[in-house]
Amino acid sequence: MKILIVDDEKLIRDVIKEYCCNENYEVLLASNGEEALEIVNIEKVDLIILDIMMPKLDGFSLCKQIKDKNIPIIILSARTDEFDKLLGFELGIDDYVTKPFSPKELIARVKAVLKRNNKIDDSFTYKTLVVDFKAHNIVIDGENIKFTPKEYDLLVYFINNSNIALTREILLDKIWGYSFFGDDRTIDTHIKMLRNTLGKYRDLIVTVRGVGYKFEAE
Repeated sequence: MKILIVDDEKLIRDVIKEYCCNENYEVLLASNGEEALEIVNIEKVDLIILDIMMPKLDGFSLCKQIKDKNIPIIILSARTDEFDKLLGFELGIDDYVTKPFSPKELIARVKAVLKRNNKIDDSFTYKTLVVDFKAHNIVIDGENIKFTPKEYDLLVYFINNSNIALTREILLDKIWGYSFFGDDRTIDTHIKMLRNTLGKYRDLIVTVRGVGYKFEAE
């Protein structure tokens, strides 16, 4: 998922970026509406967190110019007037958060908006590899593949964080949880098992030296 953060205050951009990165979202930054407009014209953006009062091009004007792109938008503004909120929703925004704000609450709203807008796909397809998230199923060349629960959890997490280098610590935390007392060998063993399960698609899981692993499916 690619999130565009648009705010003329660097501190706010940096705080939101940190929380988004903790959720493994890819982050793009813009300090005004014009920069944001340039980005959405060349990048596939899944959601925009947008300030209203900015130089060059304000948030509402940006909303009008990109309305046809159907990108979910969360307004993040110090303006609390009901008129501003109503105008935002008339322009098609998905949520309105006022400053000061809770970064954790903002991330929760991001997740909710992405879910409402069906930005989380029900399946993943790469050539003859199909992972059906609803059916909890992996198919290669039309045949159902046997897998362990942890192999499936790893694969889904990799898919949802494609092209992001994931450390072994992150994988242990996200797949096994804080209460697990294993070590790096646990990850390496399960990665080997998953690669064997994927067969001819084993190379989709790339070893990143000195970091961990990432999933690459172009």
